[in-house]
Amino acid sequence: MRYNQLGNTGLFVSEICLGAMTFGEGGGGIWGAINGVGQQGVDTIIERSLAAGVNFIDTANVYSFGASEQMLGTGLKNLGVKRSDVILATKVHGQMGEGPNDRGASRGHIMDQVEGSLKRLQTDHIDLYQIHGTDTVTPTEETLRALDDLVTSGKVRYIGVSNWQAWRMAEAAGISRARGFARFETVQAYYSIAGRDLEREIVPFLQHEKLGLMVWSPLAGGLLSGKYGPDGEGGEGRRATFDFPPVEKDRTWACVAAMRDVAKKHDTSVATVALAYVLAKPFTMSVIIGAKTIEQLDQNLAAVDLRLDDADMKTLDEVSALPPEYPGWMLDRQGGGRPPEPFKPKQ
Repeated sequence: MRYNQLGNTGLFVSEICLGAMTFGEGGGGIWGAINGVGQQGVDTIIERSLAAGVNFIDTANVYSFGASEQMLGTGLKNLGVKRSDVILATKVHGQMGEGPNDRGASRGHIMDQVEGSLKRLQTDHIDLYQIHGTDTVTPTEETLRALDDLVTSGKVRYIGVSNWQAWRMAEAAGISRARGFARFETVQAYYSIAGRDLEREIVPFLQHEKLGLMVWSPLAGGLLSGKYGPDGEGGEGRRATFDFPPVEKDRTWACVAAMRDVAKKHDTSVATVALAYVLAKPFTMSVIIGAKTIEQLDQNLAAVDLRLDDADMKTLDEVSALPPEYPGWMLDRQGGGRPPEPFKPKQ
């Protein structure tokens, strides 16, 4: 297991982050299709992950409406895990009640929800507290001021954001600098070989700002596990009932076919290749993996030991390449001839 800096901080997190979205049982709706791991299974998954070197666990208040946080906190207590040995991340934004103020990134909602998360996680602080989505109503400064107050109070140590546009994150960075607020240190975003849209605007931004990228759904909701195909094979599992995240299917099947060849070359699984591809990207801080069984967990953890060579990466990069999009294709056309050093007029 390798460890990377959490954004531009001195805290180090494992390159594999255990995702707790599967923690919970039933409940109907979207969470009934995603969860399915009871407390005994949660304890086993946490124990196996920690033994593999994972020190980073991510959840959210909205996952199974708090059950994920509750079971995670209980699991750590059951295993006697020392609090300083694990980096706990959770999120706020989603609908947590029927009232008009039971969602979003307002000061009121954030302050209410952080108390609930702390109680369910059975801890006095959250290492990484993330805004889970875009609130189009609340001013960004209001959100940042509330988060800064939580950092100052010690209830939260670092803050991050998930599923925001690059321009909105740039706005937040400017406000944090101007006001002296705690800044976002991480970006949690969807990225996979089947969905590389992040590379257009968000990756250049996070590299410029030295933000850490936490990748969610690196297997595209299980579509890149190797059990699905264009002929309809593998019609079971979460993807069969919850077709998310959206992908361009023709390009995805081409990626899966290429990964089958790479997997055969390395005597491993397609899922392991898909994870190793994302881990190999220099802008990836940590990849979030979720599992319902120990077999799935072990398959995912194996990705840290798979080293894709240059030929593998070239093949996979080419088959998954994004189609040209403006202004990217114009930047390539106009910027290619610029000298590497600043222009100096002739004497």
